Formats: sequence, C-alpha cells, structure tokens
Amino acid sequence: MKEARHVTTVSDTTAAGTASKEAASGAASQAAAPAAARRVTRPRADALRNRERIVAAAREMFVEYGSEAPLDEIARRAGIGNATLYRHFPDRRALIHGVVRSVMSRTADIAERLLAEDAASERPDPFGALCRFVHASADERIGALCPMLSETFEQDRPDTRAERERLEGLAERLMERARVAGQLRTDVTVTDVMMALSQLTRPLPDSACLNLDRFTHRHIQLLLDGMAAPARSVLPGTAATTEDLLPTAR
Repeated sequence: MKEARHVTTVSDTTAAGTASKEAASGAASQAAAPAAARRVTRPRADALRNRERIVAAAREMFVEYGSEAPLDEIARRAGIGNATLYRHFPDRRALIHGVVRSVMSRTADIAERLLAEDAASERPDPFGALCRFVHASADERIGALCPMLSETFEQDRPDTRAERERLEGLAERLMERARVAGQLRTDVTVTDVMMALSQLTRPLPDSACLNLDRFTHRHIQLLLDGMAAPARSVLPGTAATTEDLLPTAR
C-alpha cells in the first residue's frame, strides 16, 4: 500500500509538471502572437519612405495636371517603379484619397503646433499665428487638392471626415483666438478661408504664365490684410458652410 501511494504521488507530480509546462507554453505563445502580428503589420522603413515619396510627387502632379495626372509620371517623379506605386495605392482613387488625407493631416498638425506655440508665448499674437497657418496651408497645397475629393466622392469616408473635422476644428480655434483678441473681423469663417485658399492656390487653366507659385503668398497676404479687424466694409451675402461645398448626388 505504501508503494502504491508513492507511485500515485510521483504520477501526479509528473502530470502537474507537464500541465504547468503546457500552460506556460500556451501563455508564451499567446503573448508572442500580438508581438508577431505587430512585426508583420509594421511597415518597413524603406516602404514608408517610398510611400512618402509617392505622396509628395502625386501632390505636385495633381496640382499641376488635376486628378487625371498620369500615374506612370508620378512614379517616375517619385523615383520608384510602377509596381511599387500600385502596391501602396491600387488605383487612382486610392492615391487621391491617400494624398489628400496626408495633406489634411499635415496641415492640422501645423495648426496644432501654432496654437500651442502662441498659447505658450510671453507675447501671444493670435492673428500672426493665423497668418502663418494660412501661408503654411498654401504650401501644403490643401486648397488645390481638397476639391478633388468631390470629384471622386471620397469626402464622406469616415477617415476622410475625421481628418477634415480635425483640421476645421483647429483652424476655427486659431480664428477664434484672433477674434477674441480683436484682431480678426467677426464675419469671416473657416469656410471663407478654405475657399479663398482653393481659389488662390490652383493654377489658372490654360495660363501662359508659368511659375504662378511666386505670386501665391503675395495674394494670400492681401487676403489676410482684408481679414484683419477693424473691418473696412460689410461682406456681401453669407458665408458658405461645409455642406455647401459637398457635391449633390448625381
């Protein structure tokens, strides 16, 4: 009887040890799975660089030639092959969406930085921060690119809407700070600014005047001077809303 009890004890111990090892192995596998997934889904540095080069080249091509800019020329300007372009953006609509989202995100980041810098400054200048934002937005080509979302009916995608609302919210905060400081006229809206940027930063159709970019910031400064308080005139009509800028179903 004593020997039987001893055998049972050893067997139990062995089984418990095996179960413990299996549990530890399972836990380790479960812990390793998310890490492996992260390793698989994280883009490589060279892939990120290629994507950034594609977006930069496409941004300039879309401004110059519109949404029908040749994709092979975009790839050539980016210094990559056509296959690499299509790996990142399977079709034209995906590329337009990716470029405009990137530009909206970068422009919103600029607004966020300017808000933080002006709030932390010992001598805040809200209107100066707004002016820097508008000039930077022109450099990002946002006024020329955002209308392309209407052409492809991409403006209501959840990710696009989220980026647009973030950008508009940050721009409105810049403008509200300038209004409260008495530096910005009260009848100018975010939509007024975005529409003016669109009109001032797109190349004129069939224009024989090359390199119009050199005039862009001059004309934007004229716009900003007209936005400063006190207002010297009453603006005719009413400001457009975001909904007014969206295309109606066809």
